Amino acid sequence: MDNNSADTARLLERARSGDQAAVNEIFTRHRARLRRMVELRLDRRLQARIDASDVIQEAYVETVRRLDEYLRDPAYPLFLWLRLIVGERLLKLHRHHLGTQMRDAGLEVSIYRGALPAASSAALAAQLLGKHTSPTQAVLRAERMLRLQEALNTLDPMDREVLSLRHFEEMTLAETALALEIEEPAAAKRYIRALKRLKAVLATMPGGLEDG
Repeated sequence: MDNNSADTARLLERARSGDQAAVNEIFTRHRARLRRMVELRLDRRLQARIDASDVIQEAYVETVRRLDEYLRDPAYPLFLWLRLIVGERLLKLHRHHLGTQMRDAGLEVSIYRGALPAASSAALAAQLLGKHTSPTQAVLRAERMLRLQEALNTLDPMDREVLSLRHFEEMTLAETALALEIEEPAAAKRYIRALKRLKAVLATMPGGLEDG
């Protein structure tokens, strides 16, 4: 369990001995981050039908069922294992509800282990713009959404994934490198490159994002 903090290791030892409260605490600690990942990667066509909280709850049930599997071989940090379980659940939902539509432009499949749906350019653009309720801003927001999506689509898929992990899921550099199975310097280089390219596009947008 060298990849986990001492505190996490203690919780895992309690879970190993059958302490259900420890299992609940393990998942609760990461719930907010996992929910953020779901909201970023749930296909926009399913957002009206599927609630992120339900996905997280189903993943929790799966975590309880498979925790012994992780305890036998904790090869990587607990959070990344939990994230993979949530990602597998997301992919099953996408396959169930979208079927053959999985292959169209509306869903980009992540390069990471082939298991996690990628964050779409639309979801990333929406995160950048934030939530606005003023009807007077609707047209401007739509225009900016399109421009941001176009900018994000020009990025290399790996660069866009690194941007998603570091900037939106707020993963550490070490977590990002492990998740994508690349070296930390390579992850850092890709993140900086993607951020610079995105910032250059944002700088050309009339009025900036603050006025959206």
